[in-house]
Amino acid sequence: MTRLCVFCGSKAGARPAYVEAARAVGRALAARRVGLVYGGASVGVMGELADAVLAERGEAIGIIPHGVFDREVAHRGLTELHVVTSMHARKAMMADKSDAFLALPGGLGTFDELFEALTWKQIGLHQKPIGLLDVDGYFGDLMAMVRRSEREGFLDAAPIAVVDPSIDVVLDALLPNG
Repeated sequence: MTRLCVFCGSKAGARPAYVEAARAVGRALAARRVGLVYGGASVGVMGELADAVLAERGEAIGIIPHGVFDREVAHRGLTELHVVTSMHARKAMMADKSDAFLALPGGLGTFDELFEALTWKQIGLHQKPIGLLDVDGYFGDLMAMVRRSEREGFLDAAPIAVVDPSIDVVLDALLPNG
């Protein structure tokens, strides 16, 4: 089975569009028979995403560090839940279990996971596609920073396959066979 790793927030965020997008991504993954790999929480954008996948009888694999197991309220109804020792172990397992990466709106943890996947791709540790679902322009400032890094000579080209507000456009780019 093809699996998509989704990085996203353990909070719902300030706009209803963030939760709505997470639910729509979850439904789309289940409809495409693509498994979800994510941070394992039952709350926020993460929880809504997983609940949407599970409601459509899709596969949802959560990976959560022991230290945030209780704080993020680990999702107990997943297909698989892995409790790991650290954030690094979480990111490594997420990468191992997935075929592509997608970022939805989130905070520092989402950015950390996204940038690690981008860095690993840039230095050749994987060749998996990476995309951003640009819900209500959420990633506009981040992309401006990335483009500046390119202009200033710190980055040859960002290893991001797609940045788009359309779920279908993003999923088609990341999972052409999924």
